[in-house]
Amino acid sequence: MKLTVPNQLTLLRISLTPLFLWFFLKQTPRSQLAASVFFTLAAFTDWYDGWHARRFGVITRWGQFMDPLADKILVSSALIAFASLDYVFDWMVWVIVVRDFIVTGLRIYALYRGTPIVTHVLGKWKTFLQMSTIFFILIMVNWWNFYGQGAHTYKANYTDPIGIAMSLVTALTLLSGGIYLWENFSLVVNLFHNLVRLIEKNA
Repeated sequence: MKLTVPNQLTLLRISLTPLFLWFFLKQTPRSQLAASVFFTLAAFTDWYDGWHARRFGVITRWGQFMDPLADKILVSSALIAFASLDYVFDWMVWVIVVRDFIVTGLRIYALYRGTPIVTHVLGKWKTFLQMSTIFFILIMVNWWNFYGQGAHTYKANYTDPIGIAMSLVTALTLLSGGIYLWENFSLVVNLFHNLVRLIEKNA
């Protein structure tokens, strides 16, 4: 693996994820503020490594493989942390996490075959809304901690801004995931057949 700047930033993003989780789940105002800083820094590396790779032409095979995986690890970790503290509903998080890893796995397989999947416009909107919702929740958590009665007093519901945002993210996640699978159905079938052959070979 060539340690280009984008690859270094991808590794940094992966290493920041457990730090975010550890500080956020401590549930003290200062620890959750620190966790929010770690997440913001990790999200910035996601934007910057992509920009740097395109700007200076340092796109590597390893980076194409690991960058989307690092993104999903970061985002999924944040959503699972929110669900574990009852800030959002568990079922929404699992729908989002499972869909994202299925599509990411499919994209990595397509890249392996030399036929990269073009990102659908709904996928871009899903990512934007997903990240915006995570940042919104982090802002609200810190607001409750320092200016309210504490984030521990909040419980997930469907009708407040967080619940509505998560509902929209979940719906868009399912819709965009369905479109990805439909438009790449032959790739899905090919991957399934290869997995079956691999299982039979090692049975």
